[in-house]
Amino acid sequence: MQRPSSEGRRTLQYAALRLLLPLALALVLVLPGVDAALAHAVAAGDKGYIQEITGVNLLPFTYLGAKHMVTGYDHILFLFGVIFFLYRLKHIGIYVSLFALGHSTTMLLGVYFNVGINSYIIDAIIGLSVVYKALDNMGAFQRWLGVQPNTKLATLIFGLFHGFGLSTKIIEYNISPDGLVPNLLAFNIGVEIGQLVALSIILIAMGFWRRTPSFLRHAYTANTVMMTAGFVLVGYQLTGLIVSPT
Repeated sequence: MQRPSSEGRRTLQYAALRLLLPLALALVLVLPGVDAALAHAVAAGDKGYIQEITGVNLLPFTYLGAKHMVTGYDHILFLFGVIFFLYRLKHIGIYVSLFALGHSTTMLLGVYFNVGINSYIIDAIIGLSVVYKALDNMGAFQRWLGVQPNTKLATLIFGLFHGFGLSTKIIEYNISPDGLVPNLLAFNIGVEIGQLVALSIILIAMGFWRRTPSFLRHAYTANTVMMTAGFVLVGYQLTGLIVSPT
């Protein structure tokens, strides 16, 4: 892939940041007035439903897992970054499998052993995973450090953090221990279904975009936008951590 010149990259990056940074600043400034529950992304209706039911409920938990993944913009952003420059289904399958292995492991073990991490902190780390992947796609680490990080290992490691984000939210649901293991497995299956749905939509959209000349022209800008979105997520969560009463 032929990358823009240094001057061209700086111009594109400056234009994107000039557009997006005021939005990021505005979001951070209004966060102190946002309900803490919103920062944890826990739907009140879903939380209430899970707190009321007991026993094995496979279909409801499968639905909730799929819903969480499809509506989880942080997970989708990272997934978008992972497959951005992957063209072969074999390679896409490897990276998505590594991500799934990571988040499935920590999600299941985290809930089973009741290991939760502060929601704001883990979600800030997830935001950083989006920043990392955008910088990786932009070739920043090669320019800055002279080395290319192991992208497969990084995908697995960040998958582990994404899984802790899932487990932390499930623990907040106060899920009943009655039927815990089957329900967790059903939730994880739902997450994988939701991931496949989100991935399919992304791949279809990327397939059309890659066929146009604008893909190579705007790939750097797109990753700059993704990087900025990741920083917004980090700022959102850290602000929530500071203003949260607990």
